[in-house]
Amino acid sequence: MTTALRFRAPDLAALTSVTDRLAATAAEYDRTSAFPAEGISAAHEAGLLTATVAERYGGPGLGVAATARILHALGEGDPSVALIAAMSLTVHHRQAVRPHWPEELYGQVLASAAERPVLLNHVRVEPELGSPARGGLPRTVARRTATGWSLTGRKRFATGVEGLDWLLVWATTDEATPRVGTFAIPGTASGIEITHRWDHLGLRASGSHDIALHEVEIPTDSVVDIAAHGPGAEQDNRAGAALHLPLAALYLGVARAAQRYFHRFAHERIPANLGHPVARTERFRRAAGEIALRLDSAEQLVFGGAERVDAADDTYTPELALGARILADRHAVEAVGLAIRLLGNPGLSRDNPLERHFRDVQCAPVHAPQEDVALLAVGSRALEGTR
Repeated sequence: MTTALRFRAPDLAALTSVTDRLAATAAEYDRTSAFPAEGISAAHEAGLLTATVAERYGGPGLGVAATARILHALGEGDPSVALIAAMSLTVHHRQAVRPHWPEELYGQVLASAAERPVLLNHVRVEPELGSPARGGLPRTVARRTATGWSLTGRKRFATGVEGLDWLLVWATTDEATPRVGTFAIPGTASGIEITHRWDHLGLRASGSHDIALHEVEIPTDSVVDIAAHGPGAEQDNRAGAALHLPLAALYLGVARAAQRYFHRFAHERIPANLGHPVARTERFRRAAGEIALRLDSAEQLVFGGAERVDAADDTYTPELALGARILADRHAVEAVGLAIRLLGNPGLSRDNPLERHFRDVQCAPVHAPQEDVALLAVGSRALEGTR
């Protein structure tokens, strides 16, 4: 597909200004759990939501490394905005690497995205199945109709659902020989019921609510991809491993925001019995060193790995990407936890941002594939290599 559309290339050198815009509203969105419309608009205005649209479609065609930089900056400002943006960036990246959308449908998505923020997300988790990263196939049903498909089922954790333009729903067909596919449903389609169950510890404004689909009608050409029903249709955690590097970068951005507040506190806090800022004490300096070491090393793993992916380095295996995310998540969580422990009660007070950063970073290890699944893949590869 060729297109006359032209999407602006984001200025990666100016990401700090976007971070600041998001940070200015993050606390309020966290408090209200409202959809972070202002932050999404800021990301759109900076050209970030379409950064991974392929050059053949008129996009910047940015790769995994640039995506990691973008999500790091957004995560430092407001990780709820970052996570919602990440879903759209992932969809466009996958289309860039392996075109699989119906051309007319993807062209429709891009035409809208050139004018306003357009959000897309894969909706896969189900109440009975849980995360598809652990295997299994969907119970949501796509029934054939005279004009296309009718979808019925329930989904969980549909990030950003209140603002989604397209829900990419994983479902099983009702055909004599069932198939499993991804069906594109407009966010405004009749029959979508949102259950506002998202009342989370962190990323409260991500709005990852549950949904029910009640015979939602879509045209025939709304099938993004489809495959035979069976083990081959289950989620392949290795195939998507590289895209977990930008996700890890998002939470490293959260940890950097926490580090920044920790430094500010250390320089400004002057106990009466000390007479100078706690930043001068060995205790705070050691902690600052530990935090810096964890975050610096994690960023080297994540950004370095992403650059190897973009360079098509075939020695950079999916297991290395999965391992990098595990270590980055651990370091981010531990770094913020250390800052909290040093500050004591002030660190857990809701009148400063560190408490919010602490809650947000706890979400890092929860994303699929979770650590035990990723470690199984890493360990299996390691043992196979020594046979």
